[in-house]
Amino acid sequence: MDSSGNATMPCCGFLLQGFSEFPHLRPVLFLLLLAVHLATLGGNLLILVAVASVPSRPPMLLFLCQLSAIELCYTLVVVPRSLADLATPGLGRGSPISFLGCAIQMQMFVALGGAECFLLATMAYDRYVAICHPLRYIAVVTPGLCARLALACCVGGLAVSVGLTVAVFHLPFCGSRLLVHFFCDITALLDLACTRSYTEELPLLGACLVLLLLPSLLILSSYGAIAAALHRLRSPGGRRKAASTCASHLAVTFLHYGCATFMYVRPKSSYSPRRDRTLALVYTNVTPLLYPLIYSLRNREITAAIRRVLGQGRQGHGLCEP
Repeated sequence: MDSSGNATMPCCGFLLQGFSEFPHLRPVLFLLLLAVHLATLGGNLLILVAVASVPSRPPMLLFLCQLSAIELCYTLVVVPRSLADLATPGLGRGSPISFLGCAIQMQMFVALGGAECFLLATMAYDRYVAICHPLRYIAVVTPGLCARLALACCVGGLAVSVGLTVAVFHLPFCGSRLLVHFFCDITALLDLACTRSYTEELPLLGACLVLLLLPSLLILSSYGAIAAALHRLRSPGGRRKAASTCASHLAVTFLHYGCATFMYVRPKSSYSPRRDRTLALVYTNVTPLLYPLIYSLRNREITAAIRRVLGQGRQGHGLCEP
């Protein structure tokens, strides 16, 4: 870096501070993160195996399978390196990461988070068709449509992430190359940018518009139509049954969009590196653990499939039914 503070490109990469300023807490943090990470991997893998064991898979289970796969990759992008840094003594101010490595980590993180945003909107559309047009559901939500929607979610997240990553890493950086974070998050990188105008925030605002606002509008419109349909139902039992099919999706949607909106839909002047790092520790570790718990507790098909898989495992049989 240029010692005079002029704008430079960090050819030598960055330093991830992580939690190096708390050496006495690092062993405890390592054990906690390791336990949460293993539970997250186990929970999402269990859902993937459980869905694979279901002979006839409805579209919602296929979307849930994709959600678990995204969460599995999402946590692998961030957590293993954080664990390695916590387990490595003598890092000094931080752990070095190359310019390219930082860009790849940020791009993958945004791509997976964006794919999840689009997928949650797709799942809301699935619930809309199932509740508002039940007789047409099989004809509308076909396996071919599910495959195309799943692919579109991934391609959309990838396209936005590439554009955002290129825009952020073309900004001029100056002064310290120390990222007060445990991974290459957008807010930490923008905090190191030299410019002080709103121009540098436009790519992030554009990404938030595409990944948060547009899917949110689709989700709100879907659940508005679902609420109107439930209001027209005369049977309280039927109303409760229909509403229960949406409960887990709504819970995951509120968690995901709530964390993303709080973290990224705000001006740069409100960034607080150490506070943001603590919040990121929660949404990159705790929320991926909660998602499989929410779905396994609220979805009868998933619960039955998990019980069948665990039962077969105890009996020493294969994972799939003969």
